[in-house]
Amino acid sequence: MVDLPLGISSDRITGALDIEYALIEGVKRFQTGLLAKANRGYLYIDEVNLLEDHLVDLLLDVAQSGENVVEREGLSIRHASKFILIGSGNPEEGELRPQLLDRFGLSVEVMTPDTVHERIEIIQRRDQYDNNPEGYVLDWQKENKKLRSKIQKARKNLNSVSVDKKILESCAEICIDLGSDGLRGELTLVRTARALAALSNSSSVDEAQLRKIAPMALSHRLRRDPLDDAGSGTRVERSVEKIIG
Repeated sequence: MVDLPLGISSDRITGALDIEYALIEGVKRFQTGLLAKANRGYLYIDEVNLLEDHLVDLLLDVAQSGENVVEREGLSIRHASKFILIGSGNPEEGELRPQLLDRFGLSVEVMTPDTVHERIEIIQRRDQYDNNPEGYVLDWQKENKKLRSKIQKARKNLNSVSVDKKILESCAEICIDLGSDGLRGELTLVRTARALAALSNSSSVDEAQLRKIAPMALSHRLRRDPLDDAGSGTRVERSVEKIIG
């Protein structure tokens, strides 16, 4: 997991000439950046909607090619940089550019719990962690192992999960109905539904699984409709109900 902070320079992200080594040893050496460290891992950006435009363009290029290319100061470096991009932010503080937003496969809206039971549970767990972090981790170790085993089993079975043509048609019809640009919407729907089916130990994807993951896969891909006051998640749910029933 590599954290990309706001205000970081492009050199720190892509990598650059190691000036200190060059001055001391008189030899050019490449100093790797965050994109090299994130290869085959996770790149996390907090407040991703506040990321500067030139850094967004840089990430888009690397995300598209899966490769980081550095051509500067007499250096010519090319290395793999394939990572899972994770971002968080408050939409009220600024919008994320559509090109980068489309690169996120899934999106979730984090809301404040509105029930007493949920709030109490969160308070208790946080209090337990603050008072005894090591004990808290040990208490949940068994549950974490069960979840890890479930995920590992799902990964092994993932490629054997079938997707019926009817499900593919529903994915396409939903995306057409919502006016989703490109084909990433359909691809994300299929991949996520297959993953959920594998996690549920199912041999094939069904409509219930598609219905469950559709808002996460499509809500952030929708264009704003000034004539529709409903949120994007609600619009996706209406479209799914219309197509699937």
